[in-house]
Amino acid sequence: MFDIGWSELLVIGVVAIIVVGPKELPRLMRTFGHYLGKVRHMAADFQRQFEEAVRDSEIDEVRKAMQDFHAEVSDVTPRGTVDKPLMMPSPAEPAPAPAEVALPAPKPKPKPRAKKPAAAKTVPAKTVPAKTAAPKTPKPRAKKREGGVS
Repeated sequence: MFDIGWSELLVIGVVAIIVVGPKELPRLMRTFGHYLGKVRHMAADFQRQFEEAVRDSEIDEVRKAMQDFHAEVSDVTPRGTVDKPLMMPSPAEPAPAPAEVALPAPKPKPKPRAKKPAAAKTVPAKTVPAKTAAPKTPKPRAKKREGGVS
């Protein structure tokens, strides 16, 4: 849109410092940014409204095309009259006779399994008494040195 290079920006900055002064320049830039944001917001709003209008006109065109199509179809065949049904068997194939629906035979219940006899438990001939653990004694802690470097 604008073809502004770094050299032009530098000239604009120097002129702004000279005209406005360094004390008021931050306030001027803040105000300029505020108004620039408003302009961008208005441009985005305009673009959104324009795109919405285009969508509405496209929807109207599609709606009109569908109405034209329905009008052409209704001209070909009047409503409510159908020459032949769409789903009919061909005359060469006889229509299948209605048959009774056969249900599958119920499955027999499985027989319960016989329990296996429990295996005889073997006991060792000689039992060794378990060792008793001696109570643990806490380890002595190292004493902290108090004072400075020795």
